[in-house]
Amino acid sequence: MSLMQRISLIFRSKANKALDRAEDPRETLDYSYQRQLELLSKVRRGVADVATSRKRVELQVNQLEQQATKLQGQAEKAIGAGREDLAREALTRKSGLASQITNLKEQQATLQGEEEKLVLAQQRLQAKVEAFRTRKETIKATYTAAEAQTRIGEAMSGIGEEMGDVGLAIQRAEDKTAQMQARGAAIDELLASGALDDASSLNAGDDITRELDALSSGSDVEAELARLKGLSAPQSTPAIEASEGGDILEEAPQEHPVERSTNEGGQA
Repeated sequence: MSLMQRISLIFRSKANKALDRAEDPRETLDYSYQRQLELLSKVRRGVADVATSRKRVELQVNQLEQQATKLQGQAEKAIGAGREDLAREALTRKSGLASQITNLKEQQATLQGEEEKLVLAQQRLQAKVEAFRTRKETIKATYTAAEAQTRIGEAMSGIGEEMGDVGLAIQRAEDKTAQMQARGAAIDELLASGALDDASSLNAGDDITRELDALSSGSDVEAELARLKGLSAPQSTPAIEASEGGDILEEAPQEHPVERSTNEGGQA
């Protein structure tokens, strides 16, 4: 196979495949039905033309027969009047008309046969066209139902071209939503941990507020630490200590604050 033949074969195959994709069986059937109707219309016009020709010949035959009858009457009158010459002339003309009438009747019979054939062909063609129309409508309805079922199946399964685009759009929207949610959660965590300052709280008094909060927090810590030390220290009890010389010293009892104040008042 030569190069040009291969190119031609590839081109025809590609073109045939493209035409198959672009072809709609319903449109093809409608076009075929329209062509059959046009052909049927031509056959009907042909029948009408043949019938018209046959009718014209029939009229001519009737006119010639009327003329022949008239000549026959004139010949009889001429014989009655003793004019044999006139009678002979009338009969001669009648004989010429008889041959024309015979030819026209033959044409009429031929046209009659052609008309009958065309009428029969018209009836058969019309029956075929009607049958094709019924079958065409059935095929169109079946194709439409199959197409609708296919589209519904594609929509349900999501494999259709349009539904595939919708599915991709939904997936992209879900991905963007998840990304925005993750970004928002990360920002909240950074704000809560202090790693990221809140821009809405950056004003003139924020530094002082933060210092006061820090001092308050430090005071609270120191107070709590002192309280814990006081709870953990041992309670004070009378103790007996030994001196260096071996004497035992008792701890002097502490004066009660109330008694001391009373004595001082008495002395005064």
